[in-house]
Amino acid sequence: MDYPLPLGTGSRVGRISSVRGSRATIDLEVSDGERVTVGAFLAIEAGVARPVGMITEIASIPALDRGAASRVTATVDLVGEIVVGPDGHPLFRRGLAAYPNIGDAASILPRDGIGLIYGRRAERSMSIGQLYHDPTIEAHVDVDALLNRHFAVIGSTGVGKSSGVAVMLREILAVRPDLRMFVLDSHNEYGRCFGDLANVVNPRASKLPFWLFNFEEVVDVIYGGRPGVDDELEILAELIPIAKSQYLQYKNTDRLSLKRFDVRSTGFTVDTPVPYLLQDLISLIDERMGKLENRSSRMNYHRLIARIETIRNDPRYDFMFENANVGGDTMAELLNQLFRIDMQGKPLTVMQLAGLPVEVMDAVVSVLCRLAFDFGLWSDGAIPLLFVCEEAHRYASMDHSIGFAPTRRAISRIAKEGRKYGVFLGLVSQRPAELDPTIISQCATLFAMRMANDRDQALLRSAVSDDTADLLDFIPTLATREVIGIGEAVPLPTRMTFRTLPEHLLPRSEAIGTWSTDGENRVGLDFVQEVVDRWRRAATDRKPRQEDVTIAPATAPEPGAMQSASARLDQAKYQLLRR
Repeated sequence: MDYPLPLGTGSRVGRISSVRGSRATIDLEVSDGERVTVGAFLAIEAGVARPVGMITEIASIPALDRGAASRVTATVDLVGEIVVGPDGHPLFRRGLAAYPNIGDAASILPRDGIGLIYGRRAERSMSIGQLYHDPTIEAHVDVDALLNRHFAVIGSTGVGKSSGVAVMLREILAVRPDLRMFVLDSHNEYGRCFGDLANVVNPRASKLPFWLFNFEEVVDVIYGGRPGVDDELEILAELIPIAKSQYLQYKNTDRLSLKRFDVRSTGFTVDTPVPYLLQDLISLIDERMGKLENRSSRMNYHRLIARIETIRNDPRYDFMFENANVGGDTMAELLNQLFRIDMQGKPLTVMQLAGLPVEVMDAVVSVLCRLAFDFGLWSDGAIPLLFVCEEAHRYASMDHSIGFAPTRRAISRIAKEGRKYGVFLGLVSQRPAELDPTIISQCATLFAMRMANDRDQALLRSAVSDDTADLLDFIPTLATREVIGIGEAVPLPTRMTFRTLPEHLLPRSEAIGTWSTDGENRVGLDFVQEVVDRWRRAATDRKPRQEDVTIAPATAPEPGAMQSASARLDQAKYQLLRR
């Protein structure tokens, strides 16, 4: 026997005229004061359940008889149903147990019905904005579903993508205080978004020692993103493990019992993340070169030394080579700083990439992605980490002939295996069609903002099910900060508006500095000369290198140096052993 659902009733707008699969057609009977439009939700009175559908098309069909009124129909995608739950309260569930019949009445879904669909459903849920259908209802997202299966935020530039990401990250931190976050900030725009919650690392303050780079990454740095010379690569592949072994020998042997040992016994490979000194590597290359009689063969060694010395002396690469000839294993301190293991009230790191040499940026991103995954792997996922990659299409391109293959592999590894080790991925891109399809397919939740490019829209359509594809027709017309959420973290494909951030927390690019732009006083030759001087200083300014100091000072290292007292002792011991 039918019984009424304990749910408010909206205005009746028509009756079912046809049903096909998950789609129904309704003959509209709308009064002059009623407004029914695309995107509205309807509830259908079908016995003990109320199927729910969203209007995707409205059409006027001319009458066959002259003088008769036109027939107005609405096409509705059926997305689920409202039924009475075990506790006697109404409950929304996806899918349909029973389909509507011809003649069943359709009504506007009332506010409490929309609240049933989009209300807080998961224990760990966050509100990121308001629903388009009813701005008085908050849009909730299941945080665990969002993280465990990765997510992506996509949309053209200027649609509010960065501010939406900032809202999401702040809300995730509020719900998951145990989580650490790492944000690759390509345009230096997130530094002020999180206040005291963030540790902002800029290129001048960051320290990423060269010995943490694996072989492919080192080669990419030395050759500036160009392919390496085979003969020179063979030299590097052979001598880098020896340089690592030599450093271990110096570190573990006192001054009175220094002995030679077989460097092959250490088991180090060219990719083992242990320290070595750049000067040792250059000395090994020079030693091999001195034993050669063939002039052409010696030139390979000479050119390789010249390449290394060139980047070694370039102040833009100080973040890699500032302590290149000083001992000290700072890997633990570095990981702790980057991934906020001991968060000290700052669970989020914003890694500002603007300002890094363009030639080395791909290799740096590769190192950071690889370190994040490997730390999760070797810690058995003890510290959950969300890795957010801005401008993801740049580092994980669909076209494998461009970009840096190790970076793509590192991001792909997080996407495929990261959740097993507590490493989650968030991708942000304005060109989803250029993203590696294998990587974007691993993101089970998509937040799509306005996009006009046909290729980008086609990719999005291929990523969603047929019963929600019609919702994507709204993509080109979305307003700023409007977004359509699709996937496991939302109960249904959801059109919503991201919450507005306070002015002081809005993303704003810092890549161009803080110069005044009040036109009249700044334009002229003096202004241009000031720009040129600033430009040149960026390529010549250099802080004193630590290896240029005979004895390390006893005072504490400057912030960001990440050099412990034991590391300073190792340096002093190493210098004595080398004399």
